[in-house]
Amino acid sequence: MQQRPTHEPVFNAPTVVLALIGIMVAIHVLRLLVSVNADDWILGAGALIPARFTGLAEQLPGGIPAIFTSPVTHMFLHGNAPHLIFNSLWLLAFGSAIALRVGAVRFLAFSLMTGLVGAALYTFFNWGLITPVVGASGAISGLLGGVMRFLFRAFDYGGIHVLRESPRSIPLMTLQETFTDRRVLAMIAIWLFLNLISVFGHDSLDAGGGVAWEAHVGGFVAGLLGFGLFDGQWPTQRNKKPKLRVVH
Repeated sequence: MQQRPTHEPVFNAPTVVLALIGIMVAIHVLRLLVSVNADDWILGAGALIPARFTGLAEQLPGGIPAIFTSPVTHMFLHGNAPHLIFNSLWLLAFGSAIALRVGAVRFLAFSLMTGLVGAALYTFFNWGLITPVVGASGAISGLLGGVMRFLFRAFDYGGIHVLRESPRSIPLMTLQETFTDRRVLAMIAIWLFLNLISVFGHDSLDAGGGVAWEAHVGGFVAGLLGFGLFDGQWPTQRNKKPKLRVVH
């Protein structure tokens, strides 16, 4: 009997990434099922509200505990279905690349770090603001920043398929290499331009009615600069010529 050839999927989605997307979807569905008052409380208690940190925490949903929980919980809440879908797709793309390379635990730690940095920068620039902010965009921007450290090296070492087939074999760009690589600089410029358009040219997908660009920038910079701390000691081949893909 002839054995059927096996084909790997074009894009592997790690379980941890699918689980995060599932949690975000479940929370959004739950908010649609509960009463308006209950949904308002969930949003108020879970959203990032800078005013919590200026003495108003007891007057807001969630009280004092939300000071510590909301910088994390706001990442799992979304303003509407398009906002959720958009973030889920980006999480699937950038999150999968990171998770396949560093594993589930480091992926979660890295995502949390970039999301918290994004939240902190947003709070700093909007100190005392009472408008709630929700969404995983800060953390996802951080994932994109991390991917920039090895995405184009994958092209150099055989093609984008290496991200899926052998992600740990791709040498990590040093920060010096990152900021001198024209491809990376072009991607950063495009990302900044798209954020500029979203701030001044279109309505936000966030519940507060404005794009939290500070969280995007904070997360992205944290991911770009800090990914090496989470990457581990992967094999590097900086002094070798790029690999060619071997056809079996």
